[in-house]
Amino acid sequence: MAKAKTAYVCNECGSDYSKWQGQCGDCGAWNSLQEIRVAPAGGHVSASTRVSTAKGYAGVASALQDLSDVDVANVARLSTSIGELDRVLGGGLVPGSAILVGGHPGAGKSTLLLQLMCTLAQHIPALYVTGEESLQQVALRAKRLELPTSNLKMLTETDVEAILTTCAQLKPKLIVVDSIQVMQLADISSAPGSVSQVRECASALIRYAKQSDAVLLLVGHVTKDGSIAGPKVLEHMIDCSLQLEGDNDSRYRTLRSHKNRFGAVNELGVFAMVENGLKEVKNPSSIFLSRNDTATAGSLVMVIWEGTRPLLVELQALVDDSPMHNPRRVAIGLDQNRLTMLLAVLHRHGGLHTGDQDVFVNVVGGVRVSETGADLAMLLAIVSSLRDRALDQNLVVFGEVGLSGEIRPVPSGQERIREAAKHGFTRAIVPIANVPKTKGGEGLEGMEIIGVKTLQDALGALS
Repeated sequence: MAKAKTAYVCNECGSDYSKWQGQCGDCGAWNSLQEIRVAPAGGHVSASTRVSTAKGYAGVASALQDLSDVDVANVARLSTSIGELDRVLGGGLVPGSAILVGGHPGAGKSTLLLQLMCTLAQHIPALYVTGEESLQQVALRAKRLELPTSNLKMLTETDVEAILTTCAQLKPKLIVVDSIQVMQLADISSAPGSVSQVRECASALIRYAKQSDAVLLLVGHVTKDGSIAGPKVLEHMIDCSLQLEGDNDSRYRTLRSHKNRFGAVNELGVFAMVENGLKEVKNPSSIFLSRNDTATAGSLVMVIWEGTRPLLVELQALVDDSPMHNPRRVAIGLDQNRLTMLLAVLHRHGGLHTGDQDVFVNVVGGVRVSETGADLAMLLAIVSSLRDRALDQNLVVFGEVGLSGEIRPVPSGQERIREAAKHGFTRAIVPIANVPKTKGGEGLEGMEIIGVKTLQDALGALS
C-alpha cells in the first residue's frame, strides 16, 4: 500500500506548501499553515497534488476537440418556476453547474431553496442535504410554507464522503448543501469552516456535479462586511454566485448575481417575504416608488439599470446645518466616497457650498446602487434640500457627473426613459447623448425630455 503524503495549507489564503514554515509566503500570515493528509489513490487529493500530477502527463493529449465541433444543442436550462430567480440565473439552472447562495442570517436563503427543491422534486430527482438543521426543523418550515414534500429526499450529514456515497446511489439531478461551512472531509485535520476544509469539500462536491450533470447549490455564510466567508478561491471554483440581501425588519429581499458564467452579472431579482415564504415581485419599480400627494424637498426619482432591466427608485436627500466642526456625509444605499466627490463638483462647478452642512442621502426601499447613473439625481436631490424647494413629482433623472462638471451618458438610456414613461412620468432630465434621436419616439408620447451637457445646465433645468 502506498504511503499517504502530507501537505501544508494556509488557513488565511489557502496556499499549498510541501513543508511547514512559520510564515505564508503569499499572504504574509504567521503560524497559519496546517497539515493535511493526501491519499495516494482513491481518496482525497489536494489541489497542489492534482496540479503536479497533471504536469506529469502533459504530453498525453486526450479527448482533443475543436470548439466548433462541441455540441451545445442538447444543453437545456431547467426552469425553477420562479420568474425572478430564473432572471438572475440567466434563464434557469444549467446541468452540471455549481451555484453559491450567500446572505446574512435570516435573509431567507434556506426558505428560497426549500421552495425551489419542493417544487422541482415533483419532476426530477432532488436531494436536500442539511448540516445545520434537523429534519424536523426543515419539515416544520415546509409545512408552514405549505409546500409539496412527497418526493424530496432529505439527508442530515456533514461528512462529504457520506454525501457523495448517497448521491452515487440516488443519482439526483438537483442537490442543495446547507451549508458548505459545516461540511468536512476526514482526511483534513482542521476544523469545519477552515480554509482547507471549505476549499476541498467544495472541490469534491463540484467535481461530482460536473461528472454527473447535476445542479449543485451551496449555501454560504457571510462575514460582517457581507462577503462570502472562507477562501476567495471558493468564488472562483463555482459557476454562479448569488447574494440574498435585505434587512430583517423589511419584507423585501433582493437577489443579486455577483458572478454568472451563464448570464448577466449584477442581475437583480426582487422578492417579498410573506407568510408562505418568498414571493417574486414582477414589477419592482412599483414597490420602490411612493407617489405622495404633496411634493417634498430633497425627494427625487431616478432610473437605474440592474442587470438587463431598468428600475425606478426614489432617492431622498437632507441637508442641514452641522453643529460639529467636521460635517457628516452619510450615504445609505450609495457609495459614500462618491458622495464626497460629487459635493466637491457641486461646489466647484455649481457654485453651491455645503462645507458647513450635514449631508444625508438615502435610497428608499433598501436597494444598493453601485452604478454611476445615479450621480445627477443625487446632486439634484441635494440641491432641492439645500434650497428647500420641492421638485416636480413627474420628474425623473439619471446621468453620470464628471469631475469637470460634464454630464456623461449612461448605457440603455432610451430604455430607462421608456420605463419612466410607462409609470406615468412626463418629464426627464438626462444626458444630451441619451436623448432619443427622433422626437416623440415609440412609447415616449407626451414625455418632455431635457438633455443637459453640464451641471450648470441641469441646475438651470430645475428652475
